Amino acid sequence: MPSIDPGLHLIATPIGAARDITLRALDLLEGCDLLVAEDTRSLRRLMELHGVSLNGRRVLPYHDHNGAQMRPKLLTALQDGKSVLYASEAGTPLVSDPGFGLARAAIDAGLPVLSAPGASAVMAALCVAGLPSDRFCFMGFPPAQAGARKQMLQEAAIIPATLLFYESPKRIHRLLGELCDTLGADRQAALCRELTKRHEEVLRMPLGEMTLSIQDRTLKGEIVLVVDRAPPRVADAATLDAALDTALRKMSVKEAAAHVARDLGLPRRDVYQAALQKGKDE
Repeated sequence: MPSIDPGLHLIATPIGAARDITLRALDLLEGCDLLVAEDTRSLRRLMELHGVSLNGRRVLPYHDHNGAQMRPKLLTALQDGKSVLYASEAGTPLVSDPGFGLARAAIDAGLPVLSAPGASAVMAALCVAGLPSDRFCFMGFPPAQAGARKQMLQEAAIIPATLLFYESPKRIHRLLGELCDTLGADRQAALCRELTKRHEEVLRMPLGEMTLSIQDRTLKGEIVLVVDRAPPRVADAATLDAALDTALRKMSVKEAAAHVARDLGLPRRDVYQAALQKGKDE
């Protein structure tokens, strides 16, 4: 049996194909003193598939509904020098996952927190989407409330990075319609469904076309929606002039140039020269 260091070990579990478990995760499953899972049945099933015995250990539940009651017990075990394993239902812990509260509490208590990386729906979707991956922003599940969701999408519309959303099959049609209204129907996207599973599907097309292509379909399974970044804003001379007027009322030339360049997505040197010229003209 492998020797496991004391601390909270966060292991990634497969999002579909059971063979996507890592060798290190299997070592931790075999050797940790205490096993904790968002879904105890899923973890026990995974261990059975890979021939990992419980050896008298229990798998304790930890989820949104019992986290506050479980954390003190688990922190006590950690303080006693135990190795505690936490596994999400699927994928990497702490990504839209109740494990964040446990990890945060352990960190606040000065206890070791270690990661055994592996499967992640976010990264799997980014790999197959065919959209820019040099800069991306994970948006999680959009809020259920219409007002909060609208605000989130308006903020997302101008983010200069590829966007990744989690969404349920029941609400994906609504989200696509709202994205068309907020981000534009021409924005490229990829709908990634049931990744690594038997019925894996990836649809790559503009948001408007995607909305029409699935409008009569009842989708099933886990969905990650990947949306291309906001196009660069092009500021005309009048917009630059007005922005500099406003900034120069409150800032120095250097500060105003930096602020306006960042806000309009323009080269700072060009904006600085425009600000200097503006000062001379006035």
